[in-house]
Amino acid sequence: MAEIYVIVGTGAAGMAAAERIRLYKKDVSVIMMSIDEHSHSRCMLHKFLGGERTEEELSFVEPDFFEKNEIYWGKGQKALGLDPVKKQIRMENGYQPYDKLLIATGSVFGIPPINNFRTASNVYGFRDLSDAQKIDEAVKRKHAKHVFIVGSGLVGLDVATGLMERGVKVTIAEMAQRVMPLQTDDTAARAYQERFEAHGARFLLGIGASDSIVNDQNEITAVVLSTGETVECDFVVCAAGVRPNIAWLEGSGLAMERGVTVDSHMRTSAPDVYAAGDVTGLSGVWPNAMDMGRIAASNMCGADTEYTDRYCMKNTSNFFGLQMLTIGDINAQVEGADIYVKESRNCYKKAVVKDGVLKSILIQGDISHTGHWQYLIKNGINISDIIKRKEVFDITYGDFFEVDDMGEYQYHV
Repeated sequence: MAEIYVIVGTGAAGMAAAERIRLYKKDVSVIMMSIDEHSHSRCMLHKFLGGERTEEELSFVEPDFFEKNEIYWGKGQKALGLDPVKKQIRMENGYQPYDKLLIATGSVFGIPPINNFRTASNVYGFRDLSDAQKIDEAVKRKHAKHVFIVGSGLVGLDVATGLMERGVKVTIAEMAQRVMPLQTDDTAARAYQERFEAHGARFLLGIGASDSIVNDQNEITAVVLSTGETVECDFVVCAAGVRPNIAWLEGSGLAMERGVTVDSHMRTSAPDVYAAGDVTGLSGVWPNAMDMGRIAASNMCGADTEYTDRYCMKNTSNFFGLQMLTIGDINAQVEGADIYVKESRNCYKKAVVKDGVLKSILIQGDISHTGHWQYLIKNGINISDIIKRKEVFDITYGDFFEVDDMGEYQYHV
């Protein structure tokens, strides 16, 4: 009888793992389980909410991915528990046995401890397709005119963009003093805020929600701010903070802290059980999740492989045509650092350099040809000699790589 390889989750980590398992193992049964009934890119959810794409058009794999790779997909099935001793997963409709298991259940949104937020029927997150579908239905059912959003990070602005595309007025509350506080500085934040406000968004910066008002249908009809102001709304979206989706693993005996604990091979504390992606708490970045999935799958198949590239401080965004790339902590107070800033009509750039090493960079505007910045920051490459003869923002691939006689790029710094 063929071995059974089970993957719980069809996000970036799960899909990358499934493809890698099939590459190594042609004769095993590969089973994927997920709550959602459509594989989807989380980064594209706002396009579904805004009506630009259907559920099917959110997929990041080929339409025949499951058939081509001979993978069974158990759609719309929620995992409720794990028994590593019996090697089975408790699902809503029964038990699924496994020989090798990958946990790739991602993360879930958090709801702040504000009165009624955790009990009202019209408070939503925006993490998965199922969340976007609930918001879409709420907009249609209630003919929503005004939505209150908690958090102005990437997720908060994504959901705001989707709702505004449909003519919904949004009020966005942010405890920090600027929008996208983790990815921007004051200048970059102001550029995004102005664009959102020009499209009708209202920001409440440095202000939180302290209470809410519900009707007799247990729906929040207004949010009370810390200033005492009351903001009426049709529903609330919480977009401030996520946590690994590990609640279903309680009682399993797996070692867990913030997420499922894994070693450098993505192995958990239980034999033949691996974990990858957001559920590990290691990174919330899409490419890292895919790398973890591939590493886990390789080890599940007996190919000894370590996950070493854990650098995850990189974000890109594009709102109303304005792109931005942030690598590293652009807001870190680095003692003795040199701050470089360059502004033009169409682009804003900021770099932090300490002892000749680039610590972080922000580029807002044209972010093409910027792949080398992550390499420099991640590897702590000293650029002292280069910035003596050219501006830091003029650094290119050519300053670090040369083509050898075999036509291969060689690092020469």
